[in-house]
Amino acid sequence: MALENKLRLTNSADLAREEERISKKKAVELFENGVLDSLPVGKFSTLQAIHKFLFEDIYDFAGKLRTVNMAKGNFRFAPVMYLQAALENIDKMPQSTFDEIVEKYVEMNIAHPFREGNGRSTRIWLDQILKNEIGKVVDWSRIDKEDYLLAMERSPMKDVEIKVLLKGALTDEINSREVYRKGIDQSYYYEGYTTFKTEEI
Repeated sequence: MALENKLRLTNSADLAREEERISKKKAVELFENGVLDSLPVGKFSTLQAIHKFLFEDIYDFAGKLRTVNMAKGNFRFAPVMYLQAALENIDKMPQSTFDEIVEKYVEMNIAHPFREGNGRSTRIWLDQILKNEIGKVVDWSRIDKEDYLLAMERSPMKDVEIKVLLKGALTDEINSREVYRKGIDQSYYYEGYTTFKTEEI
């Protein structure tokens, strides 16, 4: 069954295709219209704005905190009752060095604030922080999918692997449309693996 959506699609594969097409188009608009440059760096409010922009044509919950508890495998994301507090703590985390930025990224992935579309939104959010704080962005096309997924799964316990992967893919082409477009193309490639258990509350 597909998530409830504005497109009135009931087949999950059809929804996934349309979600990819629409969110990629919106992500390009986000880059080209300069909206990202006007948003505060490293704040949840910015991630929320990114998510809303990418998914508002698809889901009513675009930009809204999830109201279900979620888990992947044996790992449970932040419980809904603690989610707001977790996001407030993430807002306060330092972000002046590469290590600090990745640690903040890992914590936001653990928080997993939205019902769907966390990966795509959070990677754009991460690149905005890197660009503003250290003058770099990630060239996502240089990161192997399986290595990334394993590193992200382990990152709540050990973030060394994800730091090594991301550091090796940094580029100073921070305003390159090509690098950004490659990141968008990769983003769905990274997101499609997830199967979550959800609990209505």
